[in-house]
Amino acid sequence: MAMTTASNPAANGAQAPFAVRRNSPGVLPGFGISMGYAVLYLSVLVLIPLAALPLKSAELGWQGFWDAVTAPRVLASYQLTFGASLLAALVNLVFGTVVAWVLVRYRFPGKKILDALVDLPFALPTAVAGIALTALYSEKGWLGAPLSKWFDLKVAFTPLGIVIALIFIGVPFVVRTVQPVLEDVEREIEEAAASLGASRWQTIRRVLLPTILPALMTGFALAFARAVGEYGSVVFIAGNMPMVSEITPLLIISKLEQFDYAGAAAIATVMLVLSFALLLVINLLQGWQARRNLGRLA
Repeated sequence: MAMTTASNPAANGAQAPFAVRRNSPGVLPGFGISMGYAVLYLSVLVLIPLAALPLKSAELGWQGFWDAVTAPRVLASYQLTFGASLLAALVNLVFGTVVAWVLVRYRFPGKKILDALVDLPFALPTAVAGIALTALYSEKGWLGAPLSKWFDLKVAFTPLGIVIALIFIGVPFVVRTVQPVLEDVEREIEEAAASLGASRWQTIRRVLLPTILPALMTGFALAFARAVGEYGSVVFIAGNMPMVSEITPLLIISKLEQFDYAGAAAIATVMLVLSFALLLVINLLQGWQARRNLGRLA
């Protein structure tokens, strides 16, 4: 009887789940085939094209590579591109979260229209967005004229215009990342915190913020990555003045037009390494926060 009981998965609660998982067929093929397809797909579309950048830049030699990426014009473009991208991502992080909160927690006339407008930068061609922003913020534009006249503030053809363009194309990434997480947060949790005497700020800081922090980091990373590589919407409003409003993607295009392919690859390689390092740090922080949240739940 004991042997019969031990060999019966249904009688042994600890063994039954493992037997079911091992024998149940998967929706996709086996691990080896799936892994092979994944590696092949990523290699052909991502890894091989990216590997071509350092290989092409190696034609310059170490000294030529260093001279190409440390030229004053190149360093100024790096500073402008990454600085404007970080600033735009931070602005989108704050106001994109506010927009997501309004869309999730409130009902008002025109809510569906506002929800649809959030995705407009996704569907709008970047060149069209750049032309529209330039016309709007130029010195004779609807917003540019009063800003220039009353506040002596120029937007178009300045670094400020670049930041505004990057905010425009990056806000959907934050809203669409944070919105579903806020929808999953039960209001009963906030009500329970309030019933225990927590203030509104304490509820946000200790209950709500830890829950949505991984989503905030993801939205920030996506908005930043999108801004760093943006070209179409920025090239019209930037003015493209070297050392003033010239972004790195435009500088790379200029190198290509001059048939300096190795120099363009060198600049792009440094841009790729810096972007990857920043995104890696953000992803590590996101994973750490997720593990911390799981530890609290346990």
